[in-house]
This record gives sequence, C-alpha cells and structure tokens, in this order.
Amino acid sequence: CEEKGLHVAINAIHVEKDRIILSDVAESLQVLKYRRSENQFYVIADDTVPRWVTASCVLDYDTVAAADKFENVFVARLPADLNESEADDPTGSRFKYEGGALNGAAFKMEEIIQYHVGEVVTCMSRTSLVPGGAEVILYGTVMGSIGALLPFSSREDVDFFSHLEMYLRQEAPPLCGRDHMMYRSSYYPVQNVVDGDLCESFSSLEMSKQMALATDLDRKPGEIVKKVEEARHRIL
Repeated sequence: CEEKGLHVAINAIHVEKDRIILSDVAESLQVLKYRRSENQFYVIADDTVPRWVTASCVLDYDTVAAADKFENVFVARLPADLNESEADDPTGSRFKYEGGALNGAAFKMEEIIQYHVGEVVTCMSRTSLVPGGAEVILYGTVMGSIGALLPFSSREDVDFFSHLEMYLRQEAPPLCGRDHMMYRSSYYPVQNVVDGDLCESFSSLEMSKQMALATDLDRKPGEIVKKVEEARHRIL
C-alpha cells in the first residue's frame, strides 16, 4: 500500500504498535494508522505548528518528544478524545479522517512541553543512564553538548523546583543581563519545564541570599542543595 498525501520530506519514521509516527523537515509530526481491511494508511493526527524537526523519539503510545532547528525541544501528545473505535470503523470514520481539519488531519496533537535549549538538537533518545535509574530523554546537540530531561515523580518535586527556579530568576540573573524566562521562551513560551542548570546555581550564591531563599521555601540551605543533588543522582 502507499500514502501520497504527506508533507514535504520525511526525515524519521517511528513505529509504536499499530501507529506510525513521521517527522518532517518543515511540517513537524504526523501520526498514521494502517487500515487492514482496505490495505491503506491514513493520517489520524498532526501538529498545529509547522516545525523543522531535527530529532525525535517516541515516549509512549500517545506521546512523542522532538526538537527543531530553532533550538527548541517539545513534547506532543495525541488528544484524549481520540476515539480508536471510530478509527477502526471504516463506515463511520473514513470520511471524517479524509475530511480533516485546518487543511490537515482530523485530530491535532497537543504540545504539553516547550523549552528553548539554545543549541540545535541532532539526536534524541529515551533511555536510562544507570542500572535502576530513572528514564530520561537524553539529547545531543550540534555543538557537542549532552542534556537530559528528567520527569518529576511527585507534585512536591514540581512545586519545590518551580519555586526555586522562580526565586533564582530574580537572585541569579544571567551575566549578559537577558531575562531568563525570555531566553527559554525565545520562540514559544516555556511550558512545564524547570531549568536544572539554573537550580544548580543555588550553591554558588552568597550565603545571605541562600538563607533568604531557604526561608521563603521553608527549608534550610543544606536541604535545598541536597534536593538538587538527589535530582542529579537520579540521572547519573
């Protein structure tokens, strides 16, 4: 079988069970499904934002992580209202999928993470760096940097690191004077990502500032440093 109604040029193909995820050099991501009864592929979802994808990896059945040439990393997920029973029913869904929406697929992927890395990401993989360690999204850049995105395991960690990042944006601004949030949101507003490099700068602050931040977080400076180190040890 053959599918001709695709985008400009495909640079990666991932297979997850009965779905095929395609990344394109100018039109971001597409999700295809195979209709066995008609021996045909059809597009069930695509991205609302046209991106020049440079690297991608599948996280689970509904979620894909990718990066574009403008130095952004993002995670896109299929909508929760995607009805698989309709997708497998050619009499009820065929015309719906072929009709599409916004000149594209019938369903649109939802971007749940946005983050500006600052370097073009050339490779990406879901992996664990140590036996028994947490799974991370590991990526490499064109300048030789290696980074990792670590998922938080509890709401407490999310609140702690989010507040720590918020305070450090004010107390530890970049040397060039550029606003940290504006930098991480260079193309798209940063979403659901905490800057680990900024959080690790806490230990380099003056003791008076460490004490002030620790008081606002209802912790001791040593506890904050230990919490940051524990997050790093979950990766390495």
